[in-house]
Amino acid sequence: MLAEHFREVMAGVATPVSVITAVSADGVPHGTTVSAFASLSMDPPMVLVSLDRGSDLLALVRETGRFGVNVLGSTQSALALSFARKGPDKFADVDWAGDHGLPRLPDAPGWLACDVDSLVAGGDHVVALGLVRAAATVDGAPLTYHSRVFGTHAALEAIS
Repeated sequence: MLAEHFREVMAGVATPVSVITAVSADGVPHGTTVSAFASLSMDPPMVLVSLDRGSDLLALVRETGRFGVNVLGSTQSALALSFARKGPDKFADVDWAGDHGLPRLPDAPGWLACDVDSLVAGGDHVVALGLVRAAATVDGAPLTYHSRVFGTHAALEAIS
């Protein structure tokens, strides 16, 4: 019962949608969609992302000590769904470019390249604390997730 109530409360919290990326030693890009991402510190610049304890991406982040954060835009819900699915080859039909040695998705309004500062266990997830090494933005309204629906909470004039 508590789990159901907790799930409902969390569904009511609007969150940014991001794709966390990493690249394997043999140059293969990997990524997963997350909604648990936040700024942690301005000095030094740090963020936190929550990754499923059993995810392949977490294993790669542990191995490489690096990850990218692609903060998605309001027109990128299909991309968010594609990276949310299980399994390999999520980059099969996706354009991307290397940026600071990490996979960057085009047209994502926000980009961060991070080095892992620490990994903190938290239930069925692990929180990766990342030191931001590079940051970039492009114009675009954010993609958010609220009440189990993708959308944006930007002002309408900002979208057009």
